[in-house]
Amino acid sequence: MPAVLDTPVAVRRTAMDLLARREHGRVELTRKLRQRGASDEMIGVELDRLAEEGLLSEARYLESFIGYRARSGYGPARIREELNKRGLARPDVEQALRECGFDWAVQLTDTWQRKFAGCLPADMRERARQTRFLVYRGYSMDMVGRLLSGRDIDD
Repeated sequence: MPAVLDTPVAVRRTAMDLLARREHGRVELTRKLRQRGASDEMIGVELDRLAEEGLLSEARYLESFIGYRARSGYGPARIREELNKRGLARPDVEQALRECGFDWAVQLTDTWQRKFAGCLPADMRERARQTRFLVYRGYSMDMVGRLLSGRDIDD
């Protein structure tokens, strides 16, 4: 049975262990600490300290998450939705997506080429299949339509 986090030192140590593995958002870290038995008061105090010390950063978390998901072939709409579900503020998510430096048209083309070997759809059924996949991945219908019709995405 895992130890209950009943002291500030234990809460801080556990939070730092989680942050050492990967970046976390404040909401996600709070949930994980609460699951391990920490009280909300101790969590708030310790997370405030970690943020003041620069060990907990929402901006770094956003940058890390967006980069990871974009390199995995996901588009801005899907990433935006996932971050909103994780409790991050919509304005912060929008700003991070604008500043991330990813060319979403290039990301879309790469994802399409990996999945469909760069073969344009021969019939409507195949076009619908490719469209469903790419839209599910988080790319806009407009971008997908331009790609699958053979036009330049940036037109």
